[in-house]
Amino acid sequence: MKITDKGIRLYFPIALALAVIVGLLLGNYLGQNHSGEQTFVYNEPNKINKVTNYIQQNYVDSVAESNLAEAAIPAMLKKLDPHSVYISAKDLKEVNEPLKGNFDGIGIQFSMQQDTVVVISTISGGPSEMVGIQPGDRIVEVDGKVVAGQDLSSNKIVDMLKGKRGTEVEVGVKRQTADDLLHFTITRDEIPLYSVDVSYMVNDSIGYVKISRFAKTTYEEFLKAVKKLKKKGAKKLMLDLRDNSGGYLNAATSIADEFLKEGKLIVYTQGRNSPKQQIYASSKGSSQDLDVAVLINEWSASASEILAGAVQDNDRGIIVGRRSFGKGLVQEQIRLSDGSAIRLTVARYHTPTGRCIQKPYEGGREQYYNDLSERFKHGEFFDADSIDFADSLKYTTPEGDIVYGGGGIMPDYFVPVDTTYNSSFFSRVRNQGTIYNFAFHYADANRQTLKNLDGPQDIATYLEQNNIYKEFLDYAYQQGIARDLEGTEKSREVINTRVKAYIARNILNNEGFYPIIHNVDRTMQRGTELLTRGEKG
Repeated sequence: MKITDKGIRLYFPIALALAVIVGLLLGNYLGQNHSGEQTFVYNEPNKINKVTNYIQQNYVDSVAESNLAEAAIPAMLKKLDPHSVYISAKDLKEVNEPLKGNFDGIGIQFSMQQDTVVVISTISGGPSEMVGIQPGDRIVEVDGKVVAGQDLSSNKIVDMLKGKRGTEVEVGVKRQTADDLLHFTITRDEIPLYSVDVSYMVNDSIGYVKISRFAKTTYEEFLKAVKKLKKKGAKKLMLDLRDNSGGYLNAATSIADEFLKEGKLIVYTQGRNSPKQQIYASSKGSSQDLDVAVLINEWSASASEILAGAVQDNDRGIIVGRRSFGKGLVQEQIRLSDGSAIRLTVARYHTPTGRCIQKPYEGGREQYYNDLSERFKHGEFFDADSIDFADSLKYTTPEGDIVYGGGGIMPDYFVPVDTTYNSSFFSRVRNQGTIYNFAFHYADANRQTLKNLDGPQDIATYLEQNNIYKEFLDYAYQQGIARDLEGTEKSREVINTRVKAYIARNILNNEGFYPIIHNVDRTMQRGTELLTRGEKG
């Protein structure tokens, strides 16, 4: 397929380069049995120690050894592969938290609106819900300190609300239905971090599950989701791993195990000093009766690629989307004595046919992280024929299908980036947050009416009947967005759908968002079409 709108080329590579570095911090860093940590013990003084000692003893100014180490260790690791990294003690907890599956806090999702904390939702059964905090509440005070209108960052607010389990925080809340400030004392508790974003029935026979990362609780969340979908009649499953940058290996292999017959190889790892380790499917697979389609894109990495590769190489299902990132290196985490850590690459992942998932990195880190931008410029996001694989990278599945190595997982069914709706008007309202802000204000003003509707489709129907697109355009013009008749018509479907989806998210969280946004999701629609047709790989 040819590119229909070249304007997207101007900003998309920049967004790719900025986002990939952050996304891959959550990449798969644990090997098959690398769940523990080791304490690093320095050997007798070597060249580095001698230089450090010399500097401390003779440098013109005083200098702390810790400061030298903080500079030297990252510099050494930069000479290795892109995923061997040093993490300071200060950053380690924050980096690990998304994979733990929980944290201590008050259990709310909030948005900063005009320097005010607005509660979007409360975690079901969490401490905020238990004391009566409601969506739409404005948090004006925290522990007696005014936070509204103080130009505080979201991170600062989070720091004030989070804390050790069992400790208390007092909040003053402005509620639209109350004249006076409401005061609540909230006892912090363990708050779950869910990695299954949503699960719902696409139609009478196809269930959909989206996994955002592979954390400690992902496998259990997946089992609950599939069980729920089967009760609703699911015979086929769409597993969405798009934008999932990885996480714990055992979460991905446990999910793969649910689809595969006993004895099927899921993945193996091997390194210079790491003997070959193979993971095979057991006899417990509870989803062997489900046809499966796995959705991937260029942001699917590491554990996502292991799961997709296991399904593809065992001829178990179909892979739909675009070539995945290509992160197939195993990291072992070593905790240092000061609380910092090193994640050192010790092995490579290989799919059941023997493909190495890892893309080349010999050109250095800058070239490595610019790879997605180069793929974009080369046209890979728009045309599968732009990807040229050498014959040496061809592998064959047990049923005779050709798959390719060389980095990432190439889908069985390619879906290009959709540029048909691109316009300068759409770029402006998206990049300036106009869609999100309008959706929040509309949902906030009409919360009770929308809550009384029966699910996302009823919300979408209600909004369409009330000509929500025209109301959004009026809002956009009031916010200084220039009128653009051609752009508003070309991008009408995608903007209208996004407006409705974001409004529904403000009312029903992800259960409201995804069933609506999928109406303009070409990859999801292609997966639905293929499963309905009975394609199995």
